[in-house]
Amino acid sequence: MEVSEALQIANEREVDLVEIAPNSDPRTCKLMDFGKFRYQQTKKSRGQKKPVNKRKEVKLRPKVGEHDLRVKVERARRFLGKGHKVLVTMMFRGREMAHVELGMELLERFAGELEDCCKVEKEPSREARNRMNMILVSK
Repeated sequence: MEVSEALQIANEREVDLVEIAPNSDPRTCKLMDFGKFRYQQTKKSRGQKKPVNKRKEVKLRPKVGEHDLRVKVERARRFLGKGHKVLVTMMFRGREMAHVELGMELLERFAGELEDCCKVEKEPSREARNRMNMILVSK
């Protein structure tokens, strides 16, 4: 069918001539309401977006109590169960900065408690003078 014929039919029916496959030979076109077509395309693309996995943070101190540590481990387990990444942050204050190895041991212990449901994406490392970070992701 010629383009002029298709345009004439589109004008008679009060619809638009929309090119569906521009790379095919011959080119494929449809008679439709272009506004409705564009709306459906945007609606379809919105539905295809994947939910963004957020990164949740669990903050610790080197002198954290045993019960508090278990609570933080369970909170991290819940976040990992929902598919989030978990940033475990060890905060140091004052003289605690002289004993960074205690913080490292605690972060390794934290990861060990969760080894059944997660893996370490980023090993514990010192980010700033008073902070160490580790990132965990679910298996």
